[in-house]
Amino acid sequence: MKKLMVLLFAAGLVLGGASCASAIDFKAEGEWLFGFGIGDGSLLSRTNGGGQGSVKRNNEDKFLASQRIRLQVEAVASEHLSGTLRLQIGDQPWGRAANGDGDAVGGALGADGRVIGVLNAYIDWMPPETDLKVRMGLQPLALPNVAGGSSILDTDSIAAVALSYQFNENVGLSFFWARPWNDNYIASGSNRGRDHNNFLDNVDLFALTLPLTFEGVEVTPFVMFGIIGAQSNRTWNADAGAWEYGDMVGVTTSGYESSRWKNADNFVNRTSSAYSTAFWGGLPVKLTLWDPLNIEFEFNYGYASSQGRGNLYHDGNAANFWKRYDTRSEGWLVKALIEYKLDWGTPGIFGWYASGDDGNPKNGSERMPAIEAKGNFTNFMGDGNLGWACTESWYDRGLNYAGTWGIGLQIADMSFLEDLKHTFRVAYFGGTNSPSMAKYANTSWGWSSDCEDTEYGASPYLTTNDGLLEFDLVTSYQMYENFEVNLDLAYLVNMVDRDTWKKADRASSYSKRDGWRAQVTFAYTF
Repeated sequence: MKKLMVLLFAAGLVLGGASCASAIDFKAEGEWLFGFGIGDGSLLSRTNGGGQGSVKRNNEDKFLASQRIRLQVEAVASEHLSGTLRLQIGDQPWGRAANGDGDAVGGALGADGRVIGVLNAYIDWMPPETDLKVRMGLQPLALPNVAGGSSILDTDSIAAVALSYQFNENVGLSFFWARPWNDNYIASGSNRGRDHNNFLDNVDLFALTLPLTFEGVEVTPFVMFGIIGAQSNRTWNADAGAWEYGDMVGVTTSGYESSRWKNADNFVNRTSSAYSTAFWGGLPVKLTLWDPLNIEFEFNYGYASSQGRGNLYHDGNAANFWKRYDTRSEGWLVKALIEYKLDWGTPGIFGWYASGDDGNPKNGSERMPAIEAKGNFTNFMGDGNLGWACTESWYDRGLNYAGTWGIGLQIADMSFLEDLKHTFRVAYFGGTNSPSMAKYANTSWGWSSDCEDTEYGASPYLTTNDGLLEFDLVTSYQMYENFEVNLDLAYLVNMVDRDTWKKADRASSYSKRDGWRAQVTFAYTF
């Protein structure tokens, strides 16, 4: 009798759930990516001198196989209410059990699938009798941008509340509050009695955008304000038994990231303020008045107040062994794209210019700060095409263009056969940072082929003496309606100045090399 009651109760739950679910419309989306590539993203071959002898710098595998799967389910109750859940499996380099942090990757023999994670989890709803749209939860979020992607914020997932309202067909208004970091600070050692856990470690962003749409003209001015807790940039080094200070967690607020500059993470003086502040503004404009001519241009400005001062280490005589620096950061960027659509393809020209460091670390950095940038003018240095595998050989980077300038030509979507398209680009990257800053760098050019060096939008550090020349060719074959085969070929000519960068890392000379990549990706989407 007891078993019968349990069965009846379970049946009731099933039938009741089916009754409730009958009012919900479920929509599913998915993406399967499988990629195979060969390449060498390291532009540094060897360093010589500095008491280290000859040290080989390009030690990554040349061949890589990887996959990523994303599944999204949307539960729609009505046009006023829905919920979305997006899961991700990967990235999973084949054969890899764990990443450098020891976290499971699940690509080795007997993979246990612990790499499944929640990418998005949010609801969309509208208050009754209004046209106000509200989205809250873990969601994709990007500041308005044109001409090469966002150089400030473009992320697949961030905890936020976003509001949008359309006054009429021409004018709208949007606002969001996002919290990228909070409750990640744990007091240790002597700080346990003085600093409380999860105290003053939040980073909050507040943004307001004004979309203006008229015939042939789209303009979306925006501003974003940020507050940064005093503890948000502190990490405990168990080996050293001391606190280390860098830029706020994961955010490029100055030119002196701890991974790039010698001992830049050791503050001498922190500010006494509980919070420091940051501000960004932008004006993206898109003109299609003279169709098929498309013109896009954008201006960005960013500022992050000082979180403290520290010492940069560099070689030289005893008096110049240390150099004081400030974590204040302020910079700007302009970028543009002009293209003309033809029957067989779309030729275009693009370019950008961003402010760079002036050579005096005492007054902070003159590069524009960023939260998570995804510049996509190009594929190898940028985040264009299928820039999903952030791994050594494939070398895709989320670029914010800070401290660089560039110009490029492209022919997009060339098609001479049905279902087959080609895009060709050539772009030159130059630097706007003072050559005198090279002596503070931790390694040559301040970056290597590992994409973690530019995580969260840090750009390659190029001086006015340096340059890079990139060639891209992307071929896409739409085999079926939902299945694409994508071939990506890229080559990067290394014109970084050896005399400028031999001052870095106490090395007497460097052996540099060009970068290259060839990868094929199979993409199934629905």
